Formats: sequence, C-alpha cells, structure tokens
Amino acid sequence: MFRSLATAAAAAALLATGACAPITTYSGFQAIDASPKEVVVGQDTKSTVRGRLGSPSATSTFEDNVWFYVAQVKERVAFRKPVVVNREVVAIRFNEDSEVVESVDLYTLEDGRQVAFSDRETPTRGRELTVLEQLLGNVGRGGMLPRDDESVPGNRPGDRR
Repeated sequence: MFRSLATAAAAAALLATGACAPITTYSGFQAIDASPKEVVVGQDTKSTVRGRLGSPSATSTFEDNVWFYVAQVKERVAFRKPVVVNREVVAIRFNEDSEVVESVDLYTLEDGRQVAFSDRETPTRGRELTVLEQLLGNVGRGGMLPRDDESVPGNRPGDRR
C-alpha cells in the first residue's frame, strides 16, 4: 500500500514538473552559416556583409551607414508573462564614402536600459459626454428617418427608401 502510494506521488510530481517546462521562443536574426561577430573591420564592405548575413534587422534612424542585427530568446512558463533570457544586438558601422566596415559593436541584455514612458495624455478640445448624453444625443435630430432630399450624397435619383 505504502509503496504504491509513493509511486503514485512520484509520478504526479514528475508530471507536474514536466508540465511546467518553459517554452522557448527565438526571434530576430538567427545566424545559420555566419555570425555578425565574424565581420572583419577594414576588410568587409556593405555588399559582403549583406551577402554573408543577409539584410539587417534594422538600420539607424539618423544614419544609413549603421546596420543592426538583433536576436532575442524568450522563455514562458505556463500562463506567466514571457521573460527575455538573452538578447544580442550587433551594430555594424560603415564608412560613408568607401562603405568599408569601421566598427562592429556587440550589445547584450545587460547593456539595455529601461525607458520610462509618459502616461500623460494630450488634452482634446470640447467636453466629455456622459453615457446618457451619448445614448440620447441623436434623439430629436431626425437622423433616424429617411430624407426626401435627393441631393444628399449616397442617394440615387428616384430612390425612395
């Protein structure tokens, strides 16, 4: 009796831990044949980098000569919010004139910063309507009844709905 109870408890514990295994999601640039870290400064150009790595994940907003290759790994356990486990951003800067690689910088999850967004809203003109004003706002305006005016856009000549 005790032995079967212990076996059942062990099986339940094993099933419970198996059900909570994290689901791993890979997104962004996935290096297959070559890694962005293998780009040689002073030797590679835009065309060789694009041929070896493909199109960048993003380019710089203010300069076209900086390419970013972004890769990220997230893990999610059951119904919990996904957690970023690993993030790598490789920034490749090119010379503006010769298009030769000037620098290759690697940024990880530790280099990232939290950005505080402002939760303020831009005020709009006018006033806010209550629920009752919204429901009864069109009562008495005659918008529900068909019009006899044929010059209203959307009416066909002779159409009497």
